[in-house]
Amino acid sequence: MKKIALVLITATMFAACSDDGETTEGATTEEAAVVEDESSTKMEDGVAKVDLYSSDQMKYDKNEITVPAGSKVELTLTHTGSMAVEVMGHNFVLLKQGTDLVAFTTEAGKAMDNGYVPAGSDAVLANTELIGGGGSTTVTFDAPEAGTYDFICSFPGHYALMKGKFIVE
Repeated sequence: MKKIALVLITATMFAACSDDGETTEGATTEEAAVVEDESSTKMEDGVAKVDLYSSDQMKYDKNEITVPAGSKVELTLTHTGSMAVEVMGHNFVLLKQGTDLVAFTTEAGKAMDNGYVPAGSDAVLANTELIGGGGSTTVTFDAPEAGTYDFICSFPGHYALMKGKFIVE
């Protein structure tokens, strides 16, 4: 419990100290690597390839991902920061429509041994493993039916800043 409290306090401090993402002028190399990028998904041989970047500033580089209905999705999450997974771990969790984010993340916070993804949760459509700075992970899944879905980082306290919409057209 003390470890989770320490992680939450640390995450809150980083969130309070982070910039608003409106400019990359004067940014460090890491910060410049994670800027708002609304570029479209790349299609290769019927597979929607998505590159998603995260940082030590608790940010994804995209807050919206669009893929075609019926496609296979290959999402690669890269953590451009340098902090350890125990302090600033990130993942990608795609949730069913209508999932209560507060309730889900409360349960996720109890699932440290499973990368902060509740085992057997019917709310999770797809997820990556939890990675630390310098890490990368890929998940491949079938796009759900057409609609808009939430995606988050389920590391405790991160979903408030690390979330977006996954749109299937």
